[in-house]
Amino acid sequence: MNKTIEDLKTRRSIRKFKDEQISDEDLKTILETGTYAPTARGLQSPKIVVIQNPEKIKELSAWNRSFFPTEVPEDLDPFYGAKTLLIVLADGEVPTWKEDGSSVLAVLVNAAHAVGVGSCWIHRAYDEFSSEKGKELLEEWGIPETYEGVGHVVLGYPDMEAPEPLPRKEDYIHYVD
Repeated sequence: MNKTIEDLKTRRSIRKFKDEQISDEDLKTILETGTYAPTARGLQSPKIVVIQNPEKIKELSAWNRSFFPTEVPEDLDPFYGAKTLLIVLADGEVPTWKEDGSSVLAVLVNAAHAVGVGSCWIHRAYDEFSSEKGKELLEEWGIPETYEGVGHVVLGYPDMEAPEPLPRKEDYIHYVD
């Protein structure tokens, strides 16, 4: 089987990571690959924010947890102890910002898998960056206020076996004449 197809079919969300930072080389490869994600009209509106500071990740994890739609335990870590956090933002003035940012997220998680790094796509970034604190962070980071949160990717070396894939649903593909 073609290596790319095999990687796409075998990638799984990883929710337990080793207590070590990913290599600079792996991170650079993942990030650079993310910049090649398809975007409408080639506008490349998304930005990838990279955070590896453990205290900042812990703070952002608690903030993310506050946007869960249900009550969750205080010790729940939505970032699963990952040592690298990527936040994908996209320019809300571009009509396809959600799709463009989602495309980047998909490429990031697949690039991570291809180099042996575990990943998990985490939600609630839209809610976070729509808030006052989110707008303050954008300003602190030098990112225009028109940017919206699309999603997060946590990265690390897996400390678990990849879960088996669920069976594909029978009506996933629907042909029309």
